[in-house]
Amino acid sequence: MKQELPIGKLSSELLARLIERAPVQHPRLVIGPRVGFDCAVVDHGSGPLLVYKSDPITFTSDEIGWYLVQVNVNDIATCGAIPRWLITTMLLPEANTTPELVDQIGDQVFAACRELEITVIGGHTEITAGLTRPILVGTLIGEVERDKLVLPSGAKPGDHLLLTKGIPIEATAILGREYAARLSSELGNEGIQRAQHFLFDPGISVYKDAQVALAAGVVTAMHDPTEGGLAAALWELAEACGHILSVNLNEVYIPPISQRICDIFEINPLAAIASGALLLASPADHALTIQQALEHQGIRCSDIGWVVEGDPAVWITACSVRQLLPRPARDEIARIFAEKNKTP
Repeated sequence: MKQELPIGKLSSELLARLIERAPVQHPRLVIGPRVGFDCAVVDHGSGPLLVYKSDPITFTSDEIGWYLVQVNVNDIATCGAIPRWLITTMLLPEANTTPELVDQIGDQVFAACRELEITVIGGHTEITAGLTRPILVGTLIGEVERDKLVLPSGAKPGDHLLLTKGIPIEATAILGREYAARLSSELGNEGIQRAQHFLFDPGISVYKDAQVALAAGVVTAMHDPTEGGLAAALWELAEACGHILSVNLNEVYIPPISQRICDIFEINPLAAIASGALLLASPADHALTIQQALEHQGIRCSDIGWVVEGDPAVWITACSVRQLLPRPARDEIARIFAEKNKTP
């Protein structure tokens, strides 16, 4: 019997096998496809390096155009780069697409790009058979000075691990928007509105977080926890840098409304999609300065652990108990969508 893969990202093992078969790399390719690396980097000669990122929006259709820009910017930001140019693919369902919907999504993309001074340089739009909701895919190109490039492989033993805002911000917003009726009896209208507004406050963008951190001190690595949440991000960072990550779970902030929603859906908050949080590594003599700079800008920041010499692994401590952190097989939100037959 053929194995059917679940909704969500490919496993790291399957992804690694796929990447191994990629064609011969061009000599100007600085960073190509790798597990744990979210961006490609190309040296086009003189001037800044160009950083490339491609990401879809599949879990939600609400504010999808604005959403698309933010998630692509997040990964560009984790490389220390400035977002410049966007290519967008818009696939729309045949049953309920109207000119008004096209205008609405386009205006969301354009508004987000204007705010961040990103130029839309092309793309593709079509009405697609078999879809029940819009799917958007963005390819974003950014620039970074050669001596400012930050890679997830840069984290070193002794570095502290910092986490901004908390988790799982994106999961809170998605569930608040996609399952408002189910949550209304538990949270009430005020709670539903608060969860839905997590998209903007504390927000799913980490662009400012990254810029503040880079200006304040030395950052050796950054990673944006998306599918699989903080747990997946920690494992990806450990594999990218080749070391152990030791994490104190008591320092990982989970907003009360996020914890309540996770409890209602029986979701592990560590394994739920977590855009909005920035995971970064910094040398011990810079970590506190960066943490204080972020908090001075109104961005919550917690020192959650450190990098330790050893083969890649993630160890967590909670209530004095230390154990290996399980790697999520798939995102908790993907599980909820699959269980309710609400396929993105």
